[in-house]
Amino acid sequence: MRPPDAPDWEATAASWLLDLCPPDYRRFPGLRRHVVVLARFAVLHVEAQQLATRRGLSEIRGDLRDVADEAVVTAAVQTFQLEDARLVAVRREVGLVEEALRGRRYRVRM
Repeated sequence: MRPPDAPDWEATAASWLLDLCPPDYRRFPGLRRHVVVLARFAVLHVEAQQLATRRGLSEIRGDLRDVADEAVVTAAVQTFQLEDARLVAVRREVGLVEEALRGRRYRVRM
């Protein structure tokens, strides 16, 4: 994605945001025309993924104890932990893009 204020940066932001959202979001022309609305949808979608991942992490041991051995359960827990960490980063990134689309700019601090 191009940085804010670069030529066509909003188009590259829209493409990136759509990649993060469910495929059906591409059917809605309003989300393509109003990228800040798409960004808000993307933030909410990522937050929902975070909630689902954290719920899965809290329930996985009990859900699998009768159908999988400890090594499989441990691997599932680790997978949820990795996904949670990834989603924390994605949520921050999507939030920054949304803020940039709303006109907020950050300056690098030395």
